[in-house]
Amino acid sequence: MAEGERQPPPDSSEEAPPATQNFIIPKKEIHTVPDMGKWKRSQAYADYIGFILTLNEGVKGKKLTFEYRVSEMWNEVHEEKEQAAKQSVSCDECIPLPRAGHCAPSEAIEKLVALLNTLDRWIDETPPVDQPSRFGNKAYRTWYAKLDEEAENLVATVVPTHLAAAVPEVAVYLKESVGNSTRIDYGTGHEAAFAAFLCCLCKIGVLRVDDQIAIVFKVFNRYLEVMRKLQKTYRMEPAGSQGVWGLDDFQFLPFIWGSSQLIDHPYLEPRHFVDEKAVNENHKDYMFLECILFITEMKTGPFAEHSNQLWNISAVPSWSKVNQGLIRMYKAEASPSDTWGLGISHLGHGQSEKHQPPQPRKAAVQLCPDELGG
Repeated sequence: MAEGERQPPPDSSEEAPPATQNFIIPKKEIHTVPDMGKWKRSQAYADYIGFILTLNEGVKGKKLTFEYRVSEMWNEVHEEKEQAAKQSVSCDECIPLPRAGHCAPSEAIEKLVALLNTLDRWIDETPPVDQPSRFGNKAYRTWYAKLDEEAENLVATVVPTHLAAAVPEVAVYLKESVGNSTRIDYGTGHEAAFAAFLCCLCKIGVLRVDDQIAIVFKVFNRYLEVMRKLQKTYRMEPAGSQGVWGLDDFQFLPFIWGSSQLIDHPYLEPRHFVDEKAVNENHKDYMFLECILFITEMKTGPFAEHSNQLWNISAVPSWSKVNQGLIRMYKAEASPSDTWGLGISHLGHGQSEKHQPPQPRKAAVQLCPDELGG
């Protein structure tokens, strides 16, 4: 958008979520194919995709072992963000965030990691039971019942007391993010519910624009570790797997953000992720390669046979093209079908992710950079 077309800066009253905001327990409203059109035209969808693209931009070219402290990042970029907030920002797929919060960025991040550590500890305290069936260990239901009971208490440790009314709504996304206790399965819809959980925390001001890298590298990566432990411990089935024709049985977002990490890498190219030596030497630095390592640990046989989509992606010439293609694929598959599992069906039906048509963007502090507007 040209400079002359930009909107004037917002009033200070628009810079933070209203303290009197009402929150609603999310409910499932996507039941049929026509409902998907409503979802993809909604403000919630625009906010969710904007959130994914923001984090994609934030981790570009950075290793998981990238050394930073969130509080120091805030000090370094605070002046720059304050200056940017005075100008209009054009971004079709961004969501506004409050400029000031009541919780230091590092504090919220560490509390989320502690929450995930609690879920991890509960796995240790709930060992698998002996049963005839190899898959879907019923001990998972005991583990999940603990989360179902304690979810709001866990979320309350992250959300400041003045936002306590948001806890019941936000807790629903957390409970949806760990799999289905009836089927004992897990898929990309559950992963999407965790991304929605984080997006909600951003929208109410618990997480901030300066937390972008930490949201992916500290919180989401820890979430992946816990989910992989769940999958292995309780032998969870993939939810709506497309088998050999799907990207992965369980995850999608770490492939998007992981490919962004690898953009302009000096020597690792897409063709290298099917090389066992390259994966073993670099998986601790890159989410994409960590996903590949997990696949090879869980599946047997030639990679081209059990992961044909990924095998084809290895022929793409650059990581930027891989990243762009995965984003297009993610948008195309953002449906409540079995491919996505249950979690995606709930997005956009509470207050934080309200199911309304997209609104024209005003220039507040944006969650994602100007250049993502496309």
